[in-house]
Amino acid sequence: MAAYYLNSHLGLALIYLIFLFPIPKSLSALEPQPAPPTVWDILPQYGLPSGLLPSTVTDYVLHDDGRFVVMLASPCYIQFDYLVYYEKTITGKLGYGSITDLKGIQVKRFFLWFDVDEIKVDLPPSDSIYFQVGFINKKLDVDQFKTVHSCRDEVTGSCEYSWKSVLQLPMPTNEVQMLITE
Repeated sequence: MAAYYLNSHLGLALIYLIFLFPIPKSLSALEPQPAPPTVWDILPQYGLPSGLLPSTVTDYVLHDDGRFVVMLASPCYIQFDYLVYYEKTITGKLGYGSITDLKGIQVKRFFLWFDVDEIKVDLPPSDSIYFQVGFINKKLDVDQFKTVHSCRDEVTGSCEYSWKSVLQLPMPTNEVQMLITE
């Protein structure tokens, strides 16, 4: 009889526990949630190569309307066909196949730094990517932007100056001669 009395009390205790501590509707609530996508995961979802941004991204915010803010550990440089400077904070508007209203990325051309205003790719995708620098639209091979690159904190060594970039734009012969003799 004591066992029956004990079992009925255990049954009541279980009923109280069930009502006081509700069981989650899904056991998935108890499972660890996947990490949010990285900025390098998001760029290909918009048809853009993931290597447009350096490996030093620490955080980003992407709003529903496509506006974004990307934070880097520090300002830095990457040598592509041209030397590119990334500020610590980069902003713009992400759309499928393009980044517009871009702020925080500059490219070095003939000893001068120019703001990159816009980046676009062909739709459907091709082997080219376009960088709008002021009124100039420069077409480059997209392959150099497919992998994420490490940044340099400062301009040093071969990163500081590239003969390849000088020779890509046509110049008057006397200017080329002046560069060679300097």
